Amino acid sequence: MAPQTAPARQNLPADSDSFIGRERDLSDLLRLLDTDRVVTLCGTGGMGKTRLALRVAAHAAASFPDGVWLAALAEASTQWEVTSRIAAALAVAEEPGRDLIETLCDSLSGRRLLLVLDSCDRAAAHVAAVGRILTRHCPEISLLLTAAEPVGADGESVRRVPPLSLPRSDDGGGPAGGEAVRLFLDRAGRAAPARIGDADLPAVAEICRLVEGNPLAIELAAAWTGRLAPALIAEGLAERLAPEAAGPGPRPPVVDTVLDWSHGLLSEPERVLLRRLAVFPDWDLELAERVCSGRRLRDTAVLDLLSALVERSLVGLTGEHRGRVRYRLPGPVRRFAAERLAESGEQDPVHERHCEQMALIVEELGRASVIGRAMPWQERFGNWERVIAEYDNIRAALHWAVSARRVRNGLRMCVGLRPFWVTGYHFSEGERWSGLFLDMPGGPALLRGRALVGRSELAWARHDLGPAVRLAEEGMRIGRENGDNDPVVRALNLLSMIDLRVGAHDRAEERLAETLKMARDSGDLWNEAMALGSQGSLAARQGDPATADTRYKNALMILRGMDHRWGVGITLIARGAVAEDQGDLLAADHSYRQAMDIQRDIGAAPELARCLAGVGRVAHGLGATGQAFDYLSEALMLSHSTGQRIGVSDALASIARVAAAQGLEHDAFRLAGAAVTFREGTGLPPSRRPWPLPEGTGEPGPGLVACWDEGRALSVDAAVALALGVADTARSPRPRPPAPRLAEPPRKALTPREHEIAGLVGEQLSNRAISERLFVAPATVARHIANINRKMGFNSRKQIAAWVSQHDGAV
Repeated sequence: MAPQTAPARQNLPADSDSFIGRERDLSDLLRLLDTDRVVTLCGTGGMGKTRLALRVAAHAAASFPDGVWLAALAEASTQWEVTSRIAAALAVAEEPGRDLIETLCDSLSGRRLLLVLDSCDRAAAHVAAVGRILTRHCPEISLLLTAAEPVGADGESVRRVPPLSLPRSDDGGGPAGGEAVRLFLDRAGRAAPARIGDADLPAVAEICRLVEGNPLAIELAAAWTGRLAPALIAEGLAERLAPEAAGPGPRPPVVDTVLDWSHGLLSEPERVLLRRLAVFPDWDLELAERVCSGRRLRDTAVLDLLSALVERSLVGLTGEHRGRVRYRLPGPVRRFAAERLAESGEQDPVHERHCEQMALIVEELGRASVIGRAMPWQERFGNWERVIAEYDNIRAALHWAVSARRVRNGLRMCVGLRPFWVTGYHFSEGERWSGLFLDMPGGPALLRGRALVGRSELAWARHDLGPAVRLAEEGMRIGRENGDNDPVVRALNLLSMIDLRVGAHDRAEERLAETLKMARDSGDLWNEAMALGSQGSLAARQGDPATADTRYKNALMILRGMDHRWGVGITLIARGAVAEDQGDLLAADHSYRQAMDIQRDIGAAPELARCLAGVGRVAHGLGATGQAFDYLSEALMLSHSTGQRIGVSDALASIARVAAAQGLEHDAFRLAGAAVTFREGTGLPPSRRPWPLPEGTGEPGPGLVACWDEGRALSVDAAVALALGVADTARSPRPRPPAPRLAEPPRKALTPREHEIAGLVGEQLSNRAISERLFVAPATVARHIANINRKMGFNSRKQIAAWVSQHDGAV
């Protein structure tokens, strides 16, 4: 099989600390997962639900052949957000024209996996609703949830996470016994190595009893052993937690009391930083410095203060991203810090700074996505990766901007996020946020015009052509009225693509001409390249492949000059499709393979599947049956695992055509019938070639029509399994008679490029030397030479060179 797209089997984070105790809980939960499909770990804050769930998932991996997957839901508050976070964890992309939950069910329906849904409290009812849908439609998945209380999911089995065991006077182990003391000693050993002695063990045991075995409370107390002896820690906690210390009214949770005690030991700058950090789901040092500094806190002091909070177990580490350490507040700590922030009167200013920083990050993404000057691709793509890293922060800022009615900042973020939403397949989420802010009054007209066009692009991506046209025209009108070319040019480009879709070629031509003039007048290289690509598509539809190729080449020249690999990739896919339609298989192969390399690097699964399918179809056209099945099978599996029915349909139809050519007509018709059914479900127009037999073969007989009808009734999982089975049995091509050797130069057999390469082989040039002479990749030269050998009946470069010498001047 073509390499490099084997799916991962888990996304669990690496353990940052040792796991103490819980052996019995672990074994009990593993047995429970063998019998119950929905298990919820409940307990008060700080009880270690998440850590236990992750440890259970890691141990259960062998029982789930399709992996164990974590979706963090602490920031989710709606059913859409729950669904989108689960889909993101599983790398399932939204498909145009379909609800994301349907795509998610399609992707998971035949997979046996464990889905860990962590911190479900904020959206418990929505988690229950999504869980109900998933377990009903996906009989092989299991759910492991964490929440303070049961979420109410169907078939939910609830397991209360108990405190860590405490030392008992009758266990013979003395004060060092019990899981709680073991945890305290482990964490204290990190805070103050070799400081805890045997004489301290009674005080340690007393601390563990006072905090009732709560793991987070134990860690918070142990973190102070570098400054306080265990006896002093026990004394301080006893003042707040001993039964005689209880005042009137309900007693607060133990972990909150310990947090209040620990907070009281902090310096004032540490307290200021801790409460301001509550605005972050997670963060890096640079963000903390920009958002949390200000009155009473210098940015240069943040690093030392943050390090101190880490030492006190109030801040945790989550790993690194692009060389930057990421931090987070444990859930109970963040709630405590948020309460202190509200009490301080700083809540709105800190949220305002947080929102401003997120707006700056996404604006940089928006600029880098379309900026025309040359920029190293890694720098350009780095903005995309930064948005991925900060996406929870960005969502938090969007939520706050909605509640605080900060329309300007909301529109800024929507405009900047447009390329991320479109190319990352977050169409519905982008439409929801854009709609919320566009429905609010106010905001600069320039931002509204750009946001309207951005929303129209999202509607286009979802195949909602009517709304796309209306929004684009309104955004273009506002842009013209305010002298802002950006929404005008983008709207014209989009409207021309819609014209191409509906067959309005004359109108598309007019719009593209205006787009090119405006883009060139303003030096807008991105939109110039996009317009040239659309002109290439228009020329191809009008039956002018030479002009189409010229337009694509010009677009690629601009995009390569910008070092914009994503733009190069999508243009190469379009160029490859045109070359394939024209029968220029080698040119199509060249375009698809170049685009494939780009899409692998970027990680765009739908586009990568299109490239794989294109390479597979071309391989079939060139007679490489085994290679065709390899690439088409990979395209099929990738599309299926990411929930892309369009990709599944295209791959099934292509496999059907290869299978029919191998004499497997009955299975071919079953696959083709399934492909047509799935395509109909996407709302796309019918395929030009519904039958898998070659054009001109005539109508199929009754037996094949019956197979077609069988295929139309297949589920997605069944059709995929059938296709992969057909590919496995038919991958080895049937023996064919050797191609006759041609005595004369085969002007009709070899393409002009093959003639050119044959001549260079005759000059004794290596593949690399030929690639440098012709400005193509060495792998492309190798494919051309293999094709020459196949057509000519040769098996070596020497034979090609001898033939060239024999026909000197005629080749």
